Amino acid sequence: MNQGILALVSSIGCTSAGSLQSLADAMHIPHLFIQRSTAGTPRSGCGLTRSNRNDDYTLSVRPPVYLNEVILRVVTEYAWQKFIIFYDSEYDIRGIQEFLDKVSQQGMDVALQKVENNINKMITTLFDTMRIEELNRYRDTLRRAILVMNPATAKSFISEVVETNLVAFDCHWIIINEEINDVDVQELVRRSIGRLTIIRQTFPVPQNISQRCFRGNHRISSSLCDPKDPFAQNMEISNLYIYDTVLLLANAFHKKLEDRKWHSMASLSCIRKNSKPWQGGRSMLETIKKGGVNGLTGDLEFGENGGNPNVHFEILGTNYGEELGRGVRKLGCWNPVTGLNGSLTDKKLENNMRGVVLRVVTVLEEPFVMVSENVLGKPKKYQGFSIDVLDALSNYLGFNYEIYVAPDHKYGSPQEDGTWNGLVGELVFKRADIGISALTITPDRENVVDFTTRYMDYSVGVLLRRAEKTVDMFACLAPFDLSLWACIAGTVLLVGLLVYLLNWLNPPRLQMGSMTSTTLYNSMWFVYGSFVQQGGEVPYTTLATRMMMGAWWLFALIVISSYTANLAAFLTITRIESSIQSLQDLSKQTDIPYGTVLDSAVYQHVRMKGLNPFERDSMYSQMWRMINRSNGSENNVLESQAGIQKVKYGNYAFVWDAAVLEYVAINDPDCSFYTVGNTVADRGYGIALQHGSPYRDVFSQRILELQQSGDMDILKHKWWPKNGQCDLYSSVDAKQKGGALDIKSLAGVFCILAAGIVLSCLIAVLETWWSRRKGSRVPSKEDDKEIDLEHLHRRVNSLCTDDDSPHKQFSTSSIDLTPLDIDTLPTRQALEQISDFRNTHITTTTFIPEQIQTLSRTLSAKAASGFAFGSVPEHRTGPFRHRAPNGGFFRSPIKTMSSIPYQPTPTLGLNLGNDPDRGTSI
Repeated sequence: MNQGILALVSSIGCTSAGSLQSLADAMHIPHLFIQRSTAGTPRSGCGLTRSNRNDDYTLSVRPPVYLNEVILRVVTEYAWQKFIIFYDSEYDIRGIQEFLDKVSQQGMDVALQKVENNINKMITTLFDTMRIEELNRYRDTLRRAILVMNPATAKSFISEVVETNLVAFDCHWIIINEEINDVDVQELVRRSIGRLTIIRQTFPVPQNISQRCFRGNHRISSSLCDPKDPFAQNMEISNLYIYDTVLLLANAFHKKLEDRKWHSMASLSCIRKNSKPWQGGRSMLETIKKGGVNGLTGDLEFGENGGNPNVHFEILGTNYGEELGRGVRKLGCWNPVTGLNGSLTDKKLENNMRGVVLRVVTVLEEPFVMVSENVLGKPKKYQGFSIDVLDALSNYLGFNYEIYVAPDHKYGSPQEDGTWNGLVGELVFKRADIGISALTITPDRENVVDFTTRYMDYSVGVLLRRAEKTVDMFACLAPFDLSLWACIAGTVLLVGLLVYLLNWLNPPRLQMGSMTSTTLYNSMWFVYGSFVQQGGEVPYTTLATRMMMGAWWLFALIVISSYTANLAAFLTITRIESSIQSLQDLSKQTDIPYGTVLDSAVYQHVRMKGLNPFERDSMYSQMWRMINRSNGSENNVLESQAGIQKVKYGNYAFVWDAAVLEYVAINDPDCSFYTVGNTVADRGYGIALQHGSPYRDVFSQRILELQQSGDMDILKHKWWPKNGQCDLYSSVDAKQKGGALDIKSLAGVFCILAAGIVLSCLIAVLETWWSRRKGSRVPSKEDDKEIDLEHLHRRVNSLCTDDDSPHKQFSTSSIDLTPLDIDTLPTRQALEQISDFRNTHITTTTFIPEQIQTLSRTLSAKAASGFAFGSVPEHRTGPFRHRAPNGGFFRSPIKTMSSIPYQPTPTLGLNLGNDPDRGTSI
């Protein structure tokens, strides 16, 4: 000022700017202020006092700070509701106070965090002080973030959070800074993952390359105006404004000289109290304000308030992905006049994700995920219901995926240190993007990962081994219980005995020629024959007996009809049901041990229900006592396949996902399994994603479309057909429809017939042996033999009708009445009882015991001379009487015979008077 001054150009911070403004206003020196931030940190408003008074000599070369307006517009466009703002130690957070007030009014959840200079130490402190739940919530917060810091700090911060897995590809960060150049943009994109949006100030560049370095009549060095020049790329925006400010002053001075209104340079002093301001300061200020220049920063001019209104912001961005060094493109631009020009919506998340490669983690579980092809040196190929769902999403949205199996082959459960293992752990630690298998949606898992809507219902089932069907040879006895059979047998015996007693008390009249008798044996046989509907031969003529038999026949009719109907049902439809038909039945028994996969979702579900004292259903507490035997090691398995094999080859029931167990039961080659379970679906299978993944909504929407269109049902029927080769719910191989009977169904009938045949043969052998033994011994006096009357009738009738002559003379041995036994000879007093034999023309051949030494021959005259019959010269023609089996006499129904000479036999001189009633029985 002492040497002389025309204008003051300053490129300093806000603190020094206030002092220079006071000096310039007091001395009337035009002051062109170019705000500079420390180390490239975004600017904050300096808060310089502006008024329309004539003593305001400070002009702001750089445009006002529009960060609040730009950030609010971008966040609104992205529809963020929760995010965090990171700022470095050099930034004055008061610069975005207006933005914070507006988002708070709109109900957005905003957090602030200052980034220390030692970023590594800051991240380490987070891991040391936060528990796993807090760290997961912090990761969720980091999914949406705004970085207000210099490019160097932003690069270091992004590198640290990516390396420590605090963020993944599903994050979306916004970096806003006017000082970001092209080199910084490429480096930030290379280090980051997920989606990145960069907001920076930009300057219009002439389309004509030859005109880029010409500004009116001024030529600019190519090292400054060429965007490809390294020197131009590394220049700070403040330096560009300094260049244009000097150019603006040069034009203003030139215009003053042309107008010949030049004022001498002022030699001013601040020390003297009577120092006066520069007289030409106002004139020079007006000349500068009215002037303008088109320089490296575009049009540089001033408004009425002394500020530069010309500013343009460029919005650059990348798409979601985890590959480093991916391309960046321009999404839009913003200026104070027209606002946002362009769309920031990521169209690839709408219905097109082509080019996106997702890393999928899975667990092998039939039929959800199975290895279909495993060729050495090539990636494994997988198939299954979950793979089909993933392929349907991939074909519709256009993304590709790489799949691998979780290292520990587990779905995931929380550990003692708070971390997760298995499939869920791969998502928590950002090593995978998607997790898919027979993964159920549980509250614990939803705390650390996101789930799509369920694509299949879930319920707990039990896998049991089908009972081996034993061959029941006596299925014919199944219609009646053993007690009922015993009652029927007792009834047959009782009724037979009653029939015999009734006939004994009141003997019936037997017709002439009847060959039956009312003995106990015949009564029993008649009652049994009528019961099996074969009739009987004993005539029962008394009223009491007929009443008894009428009631018995009605009883037999009802019993036989019931047996026939029930037997048909038993032989055509066999229903042998197991005692375990539900989870309740399983929990109430202890004969069959049961368990599940240790630390699985089913295990945790039963544990929580079983240990809950407020649980109304005692089923879970009973199940938990069985499953938790020996701390879970006795009845539980480590993998589901081990549980299935344990059921097949042992006495065990496996509690697991009903869908998995149904597939196993349907496709078992031996059909040795059946399932029972709960038909109410309380949960479902879903696709797991990283917490806060942007793909959750689009995946859920597509799954709902598949369910509504019926495509999901088609995929289900592919793996769970309705008409499978095995029955899912029958505990045995039962006949569900009537059909032809096999030999197994009636084997018992054949056995009964065979037993009857064998028994009858044995009895026949015994009877033959007994008859021969009895025939060989000497008959006793009490023996009273019977003659075969039918044989006698046939022989006599044949003799009577053999010839047309009135009679035929036969020899003394022509007629053989066999068997006619005489165990003792009658006395003379008894001869009158058999006198009917005397006058007949029958020659009798008598069988005499061996003691008399005459057997089956006609008594000779020499031997007959000793008999006591005497001479019987007369003849008697006509029928004769014989003794009936019951001891009475009745006339034989033979024809009237011709006169046949009767040849008397003389007595043998024996004493026959002892037994007058004994004689020959015919």
